Amino acid sequence: MSKLLRWLKKITLIFLAFFFAFLILCNIWIVTATEHKVYSDINKLPDHRIALVLGTSHKTVDGDANPFFEKRMDTAAELYRMGKIDNFILSGDNRSRYYNEPVAMRKALIKRGVPASVITLDFAGLRTLDSIVRCKEIFGQAKITVITQSFHSYRALFISDFYEMDAVAMVADEPDLEDSFRVRLREYVARMKAVLDLYVLNTTPRFLGEKEELNRAN
Repeated sequence: MSKLLRWLKKITLIFLAFFFAFLILCNIWIVTATEHKVYSDINKLPDHRIALVLGTSHKTVDGDANPFFEKRMDTAAELYRMGKIDNFILSGDNRSRYYNEPVAMRKALIKRGVPASVITLDFAGLRTLDSIVRCKEIFGQAKITVITQSFHSYRALFISDFYEMDAVAMVADEPDLEDSFRVRLREYVARMKAVLDLYVLNTTPRFLGEKEELNRAN
């Protein structure tokens, strides 16, 4: 029995070593491949007139305003005020009548002065991969500005590159580390999963459907 336990321990250690090595390599690959397309200065942002705003809940589990959501909305509205963006695709989860990320984003942007006529809702952005692929395949937009937080932007751009899209990211301010530690930690694993989804599992969006037109101001 002791011999079997030693063998199992050895196998477990080898597996863990491989897992963490692969995790680190995936994170390094994704960040280094995309960091040159991540912008924090609006004045330096390339002229990509369509923005894809990636969804998140507007409330935390405690019922408070979600700082990730609020800061993404602030950034999107500021880009519109400065004339950097003509149209928005708001992509997120729409799992029930009580949880609807795109509708919550539209309300927040309208409250910040963005007209509804330049907002298009994507209700099937269940994951970052789904949002990116649907932006190209359903809404016909391959030249985009992605709006999200910095740590999330690398993965979004990595997926965009895989699908041969001309994407850059305008990053929203990030909440304090205390508020974002768990989300950042999950992102390290999500980057590894993105590599597997794209290069091993051939993961596709859960929903595609018919092509749709963007709303445009008259």
